[in-house]
Amino acid sequence: MTTVAILLFDDVDLMDVAGPYEVLLTASRLLERQHRPAAFSVFTVAAGDAPVTAFGGLRLLPDRHVAEVEDVDVLVVPGAIAIDRVEADASVMGAISDLAARAGLATSVCTGAFLLERAGLLEGREATTHWEDVPGLSERAAVGRIRDDVRWVDAGEVVTSGGISSGVAMALHLVERFVDRELAEATARQIDYVWTESRPGP
Repeated sequence: MTTVAILLFDDVDLMDVAGPYEVLLTASRLLERQHRPAAFSVFTVAAGDAPVTAFGGLRLLPDRHVAEVEDVDVLVVPGAIAIDRVEADASVMGAISDLAARAGLATSVCTGAFLLERAGLLEGREATTHWEDVPGLSERAAVGRIRDDVRWVDAGEVVTSGGISSGVAMALHLVERFVDRELAEATARQIDYVWTESRPGP
């Protein structure tokens, strides 16, 4: 069973959270239909115990406080429109550093890549983010090559993805990485999603 922690914080982009969550739960549900064990255990985590307010006002209640997480296989760091404010939040950045140190794989959706970079996880690595923010991420000296032509980049211990719906594409890649291609394609069909690695053109 692969354990996946999705980080929550104020002003988080809702689809960055819900997209990967739905993909991984659907993949496990398809396995259970075949009387096979679920592949993923997915939960949300935050730096505090209180509900967080996503961009637009929807409130989310985290499953766990970061201090309650002992072991996790995958960390998912969503993005936010006002990512500079999130970067300035020491509690959020501390949570990312703590969880990433315990996780075998750190991932990001959209501008969550900026949070991974601030935490020192993109040094010398190839990465991607929302197409509007590629120039900004490219200016950060520690980051390696920034891709603007793909929806996700797998750099081994770190996987980054592009804007919003690319988190769904990245999560399908995780299904392939941790289980197999057949389940990833079945999951894409189940959620009625056209799964491609290439980013659409302008």
